[in-house]
Amino acid sequence: MIRFLLKGILRDRSRSLFPFLIVAAGVFLTVAFFCYIKGAETDFVRYGANLSYGHVKVMTWAYQKEADQVPNDLALTGLSGLVAELRRTYPDMEWAPRITFGGLLDVPDEKGETKFQGPAAGLGVDLLTPSSREPERLELRKALVRGRLPAAHGEILLSDEMALKLKVLPGEKTTLIGTTMAGSMAMKNFTVTGTVRFGIQAMDRTALIADLADVQAALDMDDAAAQILGFFADGIYRQDPADAAVRRFNARTQDPNDDFRPVMQTLKEEAGMGYMLNAMTSMAAIIVFVYLLAMALVLWNAGLIGTLRRHGEFGLRLAIGEDKGHVYRTMIYESLMIGVLGSIVGTVLGLALSYFLQAKGIDFSGMLKNITLMMPTVLRARVTPMSYVIGFVPGILATLIGSAIAGRRIYRRQTAQLFKELET
Repeated sequence: MIRFLLKGILRDRSRSLFPFLIVAAGVFLTVAFFCYIKGAETDFVRYGANLSYGHVKVMTWAYQKEADQVPNDLALTGLSGLVAELRRTYPDMEWAPRITFGGLLDVPDEKGETKFQGPAAGLGVDLLTPSSREPERLELRKALVRGRLPAAHGEILLSDEMALKLKVLPGEKTTLIGTTMAGSMAMKNFTVTGTVRFGIQAMDRTALIADLADVQAALDMDDAAAQILGFFADGIYRQDPADAAVRRFNARTQDPNDDFRPVMQTLKEEAGMGYMLNAMTSMAAIIVFVYLLAMALVLWNAGLIGTLRRHGEFGLRLAIGEDKGHVYRTMIYESLMIGVLGSIVGTVLGLALSYFLQAKGIDFSGMLKNITLMMPTVLRARVTPMSYVIGFVPGILATLIGSAIAGRRIYRRQTAQLFKELET
């Protein structure tokens, strides 16, 4: 039966070509958009992780509770030992200590007296270690507007907007006034080597980026850091391994009454990130549903036209004694075959485009020359195991739904009229 129906589909292209093309096109678009959303999700997570959150984050329990206030008095101590333990326990991850701090930046005049002052939101990262990937994660070279990156201790980067407001140029001296880990006043002289623009308003107003060791010295945080960010080696965030790492770390024997015990949390536990990741997952489901509905309507109409064209064929088959249910089922089988064939072709084409976007991408940086947003300039997709099967959902269901609705006309045929139709 299957072989017979398949021959009919291949030989009579007038009844199969249009539905086949509709299914192939719909599945192609479904797979391509699904992979694009996964690629966009990956880029969104990458930027959030690299700038602030990491794939996982280690901090003290007390710091976690008041993280919005940046309480460096609750920071991690014994940093070198903790980082060594993390690298030994999780060798497939990269660990980067960071310090987020606030202070007042003072710009002196020729006499050494205050010329301008302004608030600064500082970030201490490892800029000077040759093997450090922190400058790459923060995309400092891409964000650089004037000057150069720090190459020695005592050098910092400022946001370009802040540098213009304070009228400080690369090469000039500034003084950071802040609070040490113990709560006393801290003052440290720095040389501005360059200015950066991230396209993020909060950072572009007051950003100050310095080497981690300089910040530790300035804030009296010897062998301490506010948090340690963990990144998967391939740069791709995966929820299950992240959850496993968190459970393993937090299950260590620790004193539950110690507010300074280190704890770990995932990227998804950060405020707002879980919502955004769930929204992107929902968007993928919406795309599949929309294409399923659209293709079902189109194929329903195509099925109605095909049923009218095959009006005589169905009448003859009923006249020679074939059961209406059997005719209806063979029509469903035909649509199933068309759906499978169209889904295979559409999936192959969609995956081919997605693999190209994943490997090569489309660089549209030329269109963003006057845009200062820190955003991906290469359009990329991401192929996941679900990408291989996601197209079959609308591809097969749409053809079945369309044919099932259109084929109901078969049951409206009156046997008494069949011979009269044949005579005419």
